[in-house]
Amino acid sequence: MTMLTHRIAIMDDLDNLRALMARAIDHLQTGFLTPEQITASRHVMGLDTQLIKDGTYFLVESDGVLAGCGGWSYRATLYGGDASVVAREPEVLDPARDAARIRAMYTNPDFARQGIGRRVMQVCEDAARAAGFARTEMMATMAGVPLYRSCGYGPIEEVLSAPIDGVQVPLLRMGKVL
Repeated sequence: MTMLTHRIAIMDDLDNLRALMARAIDHLQTGFLTPEQITASRHVMGLDTQLIKDGTYFLVESDGVLAGCGGWSYRATLYGGDASVVAREPEVLDPARDAARIRAMYTNPDFARQGIGRRVMQVCEDAARAAGFARTEMMATMAGVPLYRSCGYGPIEEVLSAPIDGVQVPLLRMGKVL
């Protein structure tokens, strides 16, 4: 039986995390986005290393193999990575008023539809709840929407990314009461 473990990501994990994210974008967005949108999404998605610095980014391993990753944040930034076109909003959120952010969820394509995304989501929600948050929000990719709906997230707003070489990427802002 496969043993899943999770831990907080560290800066030494960056190369492996970025490689997993590139594979996930290239393989798991197929069928949800056009090839042009997949290319453009590399400039919208990605890892915000502030999550690692904050200790709020997790990875899930299956028998020592990186199977998935994702995080939550107590900062205002909703989505986007270090190299994305999305502006950073480092302001700290108020758990009594604001929703925690679920961020940068990725599954290794070799582990798709094996419960990895659900495991990452549970770890993130538990951590956000422990920090006093009663709600979460995220900006979902089209490929992630089915998972997030099955985890109890509902749509808030349909969004198109800023144009990247004339191409926009569809996204869906979603939320959940914890």
